[in-house]
Formats: sequence, C-alpha cells, structure tokens
Amino acid sequence: MTSVSIGGGPAETREPRVVDHDVQQRYVSQYTELAAAMRESGLLERRHLYYWTQITVAVGSFVAIWVGFFLLGDSWWQLLLAAALGVLVAQFGFLGHDAAHRQMFSSRTWNAWTSRILAGAFAGLSYTWWRGKHNKHHLAPNQEGIDPDIGPGAIAFTPGIVAERSGFKGWFARHQGWFFFPLLTLEGINLHVQSVLVGLDRSANTPWRRLELGLVSVRLAAFVAVVFVFLPWPMAVAFLAVQLAVFGVCLGAAFAPAHKGMPIVPPEMKLDFLRRQVMVSRNIRGNWFVDFFMGGLNYQIEHHLFPHMPRGNLKKARPLVRAHCEKVGVDYMEVGLLHSYALVIGYLNNVGLRARDPFDCPLAAQLRG
Repeated sequence: MTSVSIGGGPAETREPRVVDHDVQQRYVSQYTELAAAMRESGLLERRHLYYWTQITVAVGSFVAIWVGFFLLGDSWWQLLLAAALGVLVAQFGFLGHDAAHRQMFSSRTWNAWTSRILAGAFAGLSYTWWRGKHNKHHLAPNQEGIDPDIGPGAIAFTPGIVAERSGFKGWFARHQGWFFFPLLTLEGINLHVQSVLVGLDRSANTPWRRLELGLVSVRLAAFVAVVFVFLPWPMAVAFLAVQLAVFGVCLGAAFAPAHKGMPIVPPEMKLDFLRRQVMVSRNIRGNWFVDFFMGGLNYQIEHHLFPHMPRGNLKKARPLVRAHCEKVGVDYMEVGLLHSYALVIGYLNNVGLRARDPFDCPLAAQLRG
C-alpha cells in the first residue's frame, strides 16, 4: 500500500489518501493500452509529405504577400496585407511548434533546425525560449507552481494570484476576462521581446543562442526597416500595429481555449499521465477552418497525450481517444469555439470567486471519490 496525497483541506490538516498499488498499476495500464492502439493504427508515424506541403505553401504565401506589398505601394489597402501577414506569421509559429515537438521528422536535429528557421526567421520567435517554456507546460498542464502558462502575469489565472492583488490590480483581476482578448493584441510584441531577451541572456548557456538571437533580431529589424522605408510613417505604424495585433490574437486565441477554465491542479496533487493530460484539457469542435485557425491545437487532448503525433493525424486519433476515455471513466471535454471563449472569459472574471479553497475543484473532488 502506498500513501499518496491527492488533495483535501489545508496542508497541515489534510489526510493522505491511501491508494492501492494495484489501482496505480491499473491507471498506468490505461494509458499504455491507448498508446499501443495508437501505434497499431499507424497514427504516430511521421507524415513528411504533409509537412513539406505545409512548409512550401507557407513560404510561398510569405513571398506572395511581400510581392503584393511592393506592388501595392503607398496605399491604405496595405492594411489588408498586414492582417494577412499576421495570420501567416501565426501559422509559422504553429509549424515551429510542431517541429519543436518532433512531429515532422524522425531526426531530433532536423526537427530542431526546422523549428529554429521557421520560428526564428519567419515568425521572430526563439526556439529555445518556446521549447523550454512549452515543455514545462506539457510536463504538468494547469498545475500550480509548475505550468508557466498559469503563472503570475498581466492576467491572473489562479485564485492564489488574485488574492495577492489589491487596488486597481484587484479590480482588474475581477474584470480581466473582458480585457483578455484586447490584451492579446499585445501578445505578439511580448513574444518577440521574450525571444530577444532569452537570446541576450548569456548565463543561460543554451546551444546556438547567438544564432537564434541573430535570426530573430534580423527578422524583426528587417521587417520594421522595410515597412518604414517603403511606406509613409503613419501608414507604416498602422501596418506594424495591424500585423502585430492579428499575430498576437491568432496565437492567443488558439492556445487559450485549450486549458483556461479547466480545473487547476494543486501543487502537491499526484496524477497518472492519462488523467493529468485529459482532465485539464479541452478540445474544440469545428471544421477545416477551425483546424487551420488553431493550428491543430483544437485537438488539445490528443496533442497532450501524444505530443509527437503529426498534426494531420490528431483528428483521426480523436474518436479512438474519446472512446477509450469513456471506457475507463475519464472526462473528455469538447465544446464549440465560441462556447470555449465564453468559458474562458467567465472563468477569468470569476477566478477570484470560484475555488477559493484551491482544493475545492471538480478534479480534486472526483479523485477523492
């Protein structure tokens, strides 16, 4: 018999739940059974043609937008191209994400360099910064103290963070849901700044730091220089603002529905891999447009269970994963896109009111049995 703490009252009074070793083994086997089914289905195999097509189309579209930029010249219609460029740069971000997860190639090196080039040269994002932050998120999604995506920032994602804020910050936290999407227009700038800062951090001792810093810096500087050289400054400012705003919203609107508003896992709670990944993730129903707009991240549950699975196979894996979750009694959350945004806004506006006790959440309640 093994004593495992999975939630309850305050730490000093909470009694650990005793979980039989056989129960633990059954939980582990539930994932291994699903993983075996995925291997047999062939859905974990790389799809080289799929990704080479995605990359070719993205690069071709990038070139086409800039050709259109130079041909159009001094015209406010340039703002349409700025918006299109914002959408496309987000797509490069998604491709860089896939490569960082080693979805494209069997070679770790090929994946790493593909991600560096696609993310750094085309999107202005640091592969090293993204990979480090994102790996922590995948290790323990929505778990306090581990997942950086719910750590302190402009938005307060947990009751504990809200409790520390007073005055204007406290008021903002109580209404932050309504500001969430407007704030996403600034997320593009934040991502670029973080990418440059990690490249300037000599203490990090990360491989290829200077090269990544060069890729990101040249990409950002060249973009600004070209826009201001070929457009009048008011139009240039507007072009940059539209591109950055659309870029930030596209990325933020794709990532936010995946976990925001799902249960927050207390720092000391222990979960098996299947439940850790499924019960705090949310899928988004939709069509080809939703798949494109969200870069395949609308199949968040499947992505978290099998992060190396090629994006194009996630949709095919969905019915297998959902059936398995129903079989073993694990909640599988899936909603429409607009519904997901309503849930995110509602959660953010009420995060300081709901679950005042960080252990009083559906996840803890279900696991206490």
